This record gives sequence, C-alpha cells and structure tokens, in this order.
Amino acid sequence: MTHYAGGCSHIHTHVDHEPVDNHTCHCSVCKGVTGQDTTHVVFFRHGDVVVDNEAGLKRQPFNAKNPDGPLELCTCGECGAPIMLDDKQRRIRVIVPNLMGYGDQIAPAPYHAFYDPASGVPRPNDGRPVYEGLRPDFTWPEPV
Repeated sequence: MTHYAGGCSHIHTHVDHEPVDNHTCHCSVCKGVTGQDTTHVVFFRHGDVVVDNEAGLKRQPFNAKNPDGPLELCTCGECGAPIMLDDKQRRIRVIVPNLMGYGDQIAPAPYHAFYDPASGVPRPNDGRPVYEGLRPDFTWPEPV
C-alpha cells in the first residue's frame, strides 16, 4: 500500500495515493520561492493529501507576481516550515519532498517541466524528457 508522510512537528500530512504528476521544475517562481536551481515537485489530487491541523496553516500567495493565482504556499503558523501548496480551485495539493518533510519517500521525477531555453541555463541532458510546460498528456484533476 502506498503511504507518504510529511509536514513538521506541529502539522502532519499524509497521502495514501500515487501522485498525478511528478516533475523537476525549472520555473522562475519555484526558483524564487525555494532558492533551488530546480525543484522536485509532486502533484496529488486535492482530496488525497490529508492535513491533521489545517487551522494551524498560514497561507500566502505562492507567486508574488500573481497574488490572486490559484496556488497558496501553506506554512506552519508556529514554526514557519513549508507544509504544501494548496490549490484554491481544489484540484491539487503540491508537495516539494525535500522541503516539506517527505525526504526521499516519493520516486524521483521522470521528466523536466517548465524549461525555458531563453533562461540561458543549459538544457538538461540526463535522459529524461524536457518540456516547456507540464508533460503533454497531463490533465488537471476535477475539483473536489
């Protein structure tokens, strides 16, 4: 049975389902928020991520340049640890395994997303597919 768990000592999250998407993100928003050159990003259906203390979450826009966008960065109101990204449209919840307490529980990303050749960064050449957006066959889950 699949079981992933993360969070911090104040807010715990877990998922008993496989992700709907798993990629290495190259977008400028992820770079700005995480401080990482690339970010391992995992999408789960919104209802699949269980949070034991949603009232303890502090929510802020994920994208400072689009504060009314669909994603909110949820951090622990007590210690400030990043817990997840929450989709206000209730389609997905997003986990960044190395920052949100999941470590290496989730398989490595099978592809690169949001690679922009104009960024000046060399195109990844690790054998995984590289896309300028999400993988072509990705479809957004229905809201819950």
